Amino acid sequence: MKNLQEQEKQELLPVERSIFTAPLQRRSFLQYAGAGAAAVALVAAGCKKDRGNEPMVPGGVTLNFKDDFGVLNYAYALEQLEAAFYIQVASNLPSGFSPVEKQYFQDIQYHEIAHREFFKKALGSAAIGSLEVDFSSINFTDRTSVLGAAMAFEDLGVGAYNGAGVRLTTDAYLVAAGKIVSVEARHAAYVRDLISNGSFASSPQVNDKGLDMALTPDVVLAAAGKYIKTKITVTNL
Repeated sequence: MKNLQEQEKQELLPVERSIFTAPLQRRSFLQYAGAGAAAVALVAAGCKKDRGNEPMVPGGVTLNFKDDFGVLNYAYALEQLEAAFYIQVASNLPSGFSPVEKQYFQDIQYHEIAHREFFKKALGSAAIGSLEVDFSSINFTDRTSVLGAAMAFEDLGVGAYNGAGVRLTTDAYLVAAGKIVSVEARHAAYVRDLISNGSFASSPQVNDKGLDMALTPDVVLAAAGKYIKTKITVTNL
């Protein structure tokens, strides 16, 4: 498989290039998570329902948890945040990263972009707008700061998917979310092990029953709010 670092940076980010049209060598989500059937089901469901964008608050977005589309937009918001973080990391990787670590973080960047574009494409006109992020608290030139932020994002993402899964009522959505969270869990384990060897499945992320933590949307959004400038209004939670 092609080395991701050999690809031109300009080809990574165009918003109009969706996961469904991107070439295979870009390690799309369909290739990594095998969610082809679920993706088709998501798009089909979105087309069947004549849904416009959720009501917008001035300068912000609304997450309406009245149905599955609210949960999908919640996941989309979190994937926007993660993708923005890894894009910034990959654009100028800390000098303290080893060559192997640099390669892995480039790869994670591709995964998160693919996740973001998957939800954007699947939601269609029901998708919320783009979020404005604030990473001023992160020192992107420092290995420790970047790893700490990456661990926070990945642990939060895994907990968010686990906590929101019970709100989904459509099998295809559960399949897609389950495949994405399995990839996020791999990211979380890798980053945790870089920070402290052997901590990839430690407490409190994994409990004494061998289960990952599950976080409710209000807890997740409160934690993520530190990094999001866009006002997020939540309804029907």
